Amino acid sequence: MGYEPTLGDVLRSQGVSRRAFLQFCSATASLMALPAGTTSAMAEALAAARRPSVIWLSFQECTGCTEALTRSHAPTIENLLFNFISLDYHHTLQAAAGDAAERALEEAQHANKGKYLVLVDGSIPLLEYCSTVAGHSNKETLEHVCADAAAVINIGTCSAYGGIPVAKPNPTKAVATGDIIKDKPIINVPGCPPMPLAITGVIAQYLTMGKLPEVDHLGRPVAFFGENIHDRCYRRPFYDRGQFAETFDDEGARKGWCLYKLGCKAPVAYNACAHVKWNNGVSFPIQSGHGCIGCSEPGFWDMGGVYESVATGKFGDGAKLGVAAVAGAALGAGAAVLARRKKTQLHEEDAAES
Repeated sequence: MGYEPTLGDVLRSQGVSRRAFLQFCSATASLMALPAGTTSAMAEALAAARRPSVIWLSFQECTGCTEALTRSHAPTIENLLFNFISLDYHHTLQAAAGDAAERALEEAQHANKGKYLVLVDGSIPLLEYCSTVAGHSNKETLEHVCADAAAVINIGTCSAYGGIPVAKPNPTKAVATGDIIKDKPIINVPGCPPMPLAITGVIAQYLTMGKLPEVDHLGRPVAFFGENIHDRCYRRPFYDRGQFAETFDDEGARKGWCLYKLGCKAPVAYNACAHVKWNNGVSFPIQSGHGCIGCSEPGFWDMGGVYESVATGKFGDGAKLGVAAVAGAALGAGAAVLARRKKTQLHEEDAAES
């Protein structure tokens, strides 16, 4: 076999300086909450690494996850695709089509057996031939491609937990990747769509450390899903003071008060939206005036309405129902605080008049 260039070789050939490379490694280490001093080790590991083959499988999905990836800004989509990985198969982004595309898939599997990454986008229907590619059902394709994979990364809530396709009555009998693949390392990067930095961050750490990041009880990378959105939300002080918008166009909404009463699921939703944000760090749904819908949580579509308060206890798994109870108590406490303030204000006004 001929010499296979390392990532360092590729970067040098494209004029990427050592300084720029170290800046990228530093940003990635910080992004993934890796220990201080990791930057140099990351740079050494990446420079000596061969670009891994990546096979992206698209099943029951809306292409929103791919759209999210193409809006990643650290590392950029160009760096990720053309410098750090070899994206050998992707329905939306590849130039090949038909038989040529399927040959590219088979060649990538054969040439990188046991080493390639599989990125899965979309749920898998168990209803036979509900969704097919090249005459093969999604389930057949998933099992065939994952058989010789090094690891599997679920991109979005559909592949991680079934997402919207698995919502009642689930007409295609959709399931998540993990319901079918049991013998490979799997990490979930949920969201509808997922945060671009969560996707690229997981891949960057895999390239650096040779293993997937630490995960929580739902298989999500702790670096991005270790805190609930509520704790990092800039509206949290309003929540603590009992100041809530009652409608989307009232005075509280205009003042940026908490959206809890309008169905915001931030107290029981775990994601990095509030501090990483979207569109190159510009904003996130709550900042734009709409409550979190909890799209990074399993079964989010069926657990209460979008505008139903989490205090009902319908949204979130068993471990988080206590959070909903606490949130409801805080809501009552906040109302009591406002009532006392109003009473004090009235007393002061009466005293001033007399």
